[in-house]
Amino acid sequence: MAPSGPTTAAQPTATRRRGGLAPLALLPFAVLVLFFLVLPALSLLWGSFHEGGSGAVTLANYDYLSGANKSLHPFVNSFVISFLSMVSGGVLGLIIAQALVSSKNRVLEQLTVTFSSVAANFAGVPLAFAYVAMIGVNGLLTRFLIGLGVDLYGAGFSLYTLAGLTVVYTYFQVPLMVLLILPALQAMKREWREASDNLGASRWRYVRSVAIPVLTPSLIASLLLLFANSYGAYATAYALTTGFISLVPIAISNVIAGDVTFNPGQGDALAMGLAVVMTICVAGQAILQRRASRWLNR
Repeated sequence: MAPSGPTTAAQPTATRRRGGLAPLALLPFAVLVLFFLVLPALSLLWGSFHEGGSGAVTLANYDYLSGANKSLHPFVNSFVISFLSMVSGGVLGLIIAQALVSSKNRVLEQLTVTFSSVAANFAGVPLAFAYVAMIGVNGLLTRFLIGLGVDLYGAGFSLYTLAGLTVVYTYFQVPLMVLLILPALQAMKREWREASDNLGASRWRYVRSVAIPVLTPSLIASLLLLFANSYGAYATAYALTTGFISLVPIAISNVIAGDVTFNPGQGDALAMGLAVVMTICVAGQAILQRRASRWLNR
């Protein structure tokens, strides 16, 4: 009697058909990557080696690499503010994330993660206005502290300097750090701590010999993303300083949108420098995250 189910020969055929159609689901994503990542990157690369008007090949767009006439100041300023906000946001975010893991309060954790998801994307003009209203020259907190005898601006602080921008950037760096490092802290296995206690190791010995080595790749990977996040920020800094502090995104805007300094080729070259920094950060994060998963996903 012939079997009623599908034949053995028919099963591989169906599997091959499903396997053949599955890549089509990635076609929309491939189109997005092509038109919004690959082609713009190629356009920037081509434009950075050509003059804007004549289209002639030139290396003059990369003259800023010589450092003449403070041409590297945008990169230096961006590096300083990115590094400072990375450190401040990373430390505060790590403390908050560790406190959430230690508390084991699911409601508090969910509320913090929800708030962090919103706050990490709250930037630009609204964030700049919020800080002007809070710690500007006549801000609410500024006036309150003056009433207590503390004059921030009299002591040399200003919201419109690199130090002030660092304070503003820290606002969205802290919640981003919480979102990035919290999964790594939650993946630390309880058995590791119990084994350490059974072997007679102190709390500090556990932290130094187990926790720090395991968490270091995830921690550095998170800090790299924080650095890249602030390095490419534009709207918040421009809204606060109106371009008075030269950062890489603002420098690109000046040569692209300016009437007198209009130079699209130089803008492309500056954008390529920014892209190199971003690529290093993202590539380093991917490598470190893959290394961290060897321990945390076991």
